[in-house]
Amino acid sequence: MPVLENARQGRQLATDIVRFTRRSARRYQRSRISWGTRFVDAYSWGLGIAVSLTIAASFVLALRNEIALRASSAGSIIQEQWLVLPEPVLWTSVTFAVLLVISNLARKLGPMTVNGAEATWWLTLPVDRRPMVLPTFLRKLAITTAGAAVFYLPFSLVTAVGRAPVEHVPAALTFGAGAALAVVLAAVQQLGLLESRLGKAITTAILLGCSLLTALWPSPLPTAVAIAAAVGLVALVVPRVGMVRGDELVRGGAVAGHAGASLFMMDTNEVLRALGGSQKRLDGGKAARFYARPAHGPLTALIRADVVAFLRLNPPILPPVLWIAACIAILLVDGGLPEFAQLAVIMIAGCATSSGMGTVSRKTALVPELDALLPIHPALVRGSRTLMPCAAMALWMTLLSGLLVLLGAANPALMGVGALAGVGMGAGTLRAATRTAPDWSAPPVETPFGPVPRAQLGSLMRGLDVTILAMVPLMVALYLGYVPWSVVAVQAVFSAGIFLVVVLTRPKRG
Repeated sequence: MPVLENARQGRQLATDIVRFTRRSARRYQRSRISWGTRFVDAYSWGLGIAVSLTIAASFVLALRNEIALRASSAGSIIQEQWLVLPEPVLWTSVTFAVLLVISNLARKLGPMTVNGAEATWWLTLPVDRRPMVLPTFLRKLAITTAGAAVFYLPFSLVTAVGRAPVEHVPAALTFGAGAALAVVLAAVQQLGLLESRLGKAITTAILLGCSLLTALWPSPLPTAVAIAAAVGLVALVVPRVGMVRGDELVRGGAVAGHAGASLFMMDTNEVLRALGGSQKRLDGGKAARFYARPAHGPLTALIRADVVAFLRLNPPILPPVLWIAACIAILLVDGGLPEFAQLAVIMIAGCATSSGMGTVSRKTALVPELDALLPIHPALVRGSRTLMPCAAMALWMTLLSGLLVLLGAANPALMGVGALAGVGMGAGTLRAATRTAPDWSAPPVETPFGPVPRAQLGSLMRGLDVTILAMVPLMVALYLGYVPWSVVAVQAVFSAGIFLVVVLTRPKRG
């Protein structure tokens, strides 16, 4: 009885501390914002959201009608559909991939976290941690569930044209329950209730089942099953949230705070650094023999160091392979997306893959003063940084273009165009890694969507602009169905120009 009484008193004390801290923070924030400012902000946000939702709804309905009226083999950029992929398989795979992304982000950010001030003020107290951690965990769980259900609804409207309107709601609710399961399973692994590999295997199996229920069985029964599983896991986790180790709470809070602040400041490089900071490094002995060879001059040594760093620090080969598989699956699906949407998917895959090749550039961009100390011209230093991303993207684009040629998208000259496009895309990774911080002194521009930070968006697009520009001739060749020599020449000029501009332009420092 004394032990239970002490535990109850400790829990009540922790609850009072949390309530006092958050009440004081809200009072302080309210004292700094007037009612007029709140009204203007609410009006601007409401107007922008309403206009955005109207345009998004119009786009979804137009795309839904386009897919519904489209024949299974008409309007595609390929001519030989040697394999027809059923639509349910593709959309189930997309649903499963999104649930895996949610689970991966939940593990990195930590479902149960505390920020820096809370770690200093709360974790040092000898009281129960559950009142400190539980409200934030439940809030993240509710936001993730509601957001996933809302965003899946237009996806279901576009991809499942044959469903009755009533069937889209259970599918969205099932997907929301699957997102909740992803977060709760990440919390189970954070608590250490499951070994790492076993936890990942169980999570993958459960999320696969949720994706199958969402895409193939849109009815109240699977929704009830998914919700019951999520509620059962929440009931298992909630009594144990106070058992999370303090270092794990601090780690998750640091990653979440870093990523959240980077998103607020519109700095994608910092977002990638925050999410990649917890990744395990590759084997330090990789390319050791190549690195140990004697170098003939500082430029050769720098190139060798950049090659070894690229091999050791870059992400695994699986994501680029999955992006190629996604591009091919979009083309082979029976009654899939129209031609412009297929080209858009290929461009998104290229941009995502090229962004993943800039790990070394983003790390070296943190301390540019070290590059200034090298006894080499700055243009040669930037050229060395760009060498491996260009080679990797040229190889990736050649593989993708070769598969498109096999499917009859164009003649074999498309592979050469793809290799040249990869050079420009690889150069775009260095331009993105060395972008300046957004200039927040520039005022936003008023638009029908609300205030738009034009100067900050310009900084955000740096690097992505040349990556898209490098893919334009390739997209033109895919749209035409063959590769004229003029397209090859334009692609060579574009890629060479992008490479020279990136290498010869000294990045500005804010």
